[in-house]
Amino acid sequence: MSETKLRILVVEDDLSILTGLSMSLRFEGYEVLQAQDGKTGLQKVIDERPDLLVLDVMLPQMNGFEVLEELKRRGNAVPVVVLTAKGVETDRVMGLNLGADDYVVKPFGLQELLARIRAVLRRRTRDEASVRFSDTVVDLNAKTVARAGTPIELTAQEFKLLELFVRNPGHTYSRDELLSGAWGYGYEGTARTVDNFISQLRSKFEPNPEEPQHFRTVRGLGYRFDL
Repeated sequence: MSETKLRILVVEDDLSILTGLSMSLRFEGYEVLQAQDGKTGLQKVIDERPDLLVLDVMLPQMNGFEVLEELKRRGNAVPVVVLTAKGVETDRVMGLNLGADDYVVKPFGLQELLARIRAVLRRRTRDEASVRFSDTVVDLNAKTVARAGTPIELTAQEFKLLELFVRNPGHTYSRDELLSGAWGYGYEGTARTVDNFISQLRSKFEPNPEEPQHFRTVRGLGYRFDL
């Protein structure tokens, strides 16, 4: 069985940089996705779920800062390396404040950029036991949850359901699948059991439980968790 390649999305409007960087990343063994404007790049992050984003600041339609702001608003924690203009310190500071993991100044050395990408991916691999959405952090090893830094008490069953969701964002589950996955095949629960627990999770983690952003109802099918 072949090893799954890490996927890197490069968002850069300069075609020569985009092409050269993409070729180098493929040579290093990564799968590469491309976009030449911020709006397309943002949509590809949402749809394709890359392992890392290389993001230029000066982009058409949406600039890099606007992309970072929207990712932050959505609770999307994709690792980001920002490409900034030489000598523009405000770009670097703003990018880091908006959640970027690192930055490289143009014109950049290819080996430096590759080294920074590898370093960011190593750091994020160590952090995979934690899942973040909005202001919530779920520690899957310690089985603890904090919202805005405040610990949230969950029952064992609430945590099992939450863990199933956060490990599989974007996947739609029927109520029967949730009963089997979070309670076990021998549990004799009903659809109402699932609905009650979803309501509890919404009350604890949604900014507005009446208009959920994360624990979403998929009409006629079941429920889906979105980061």
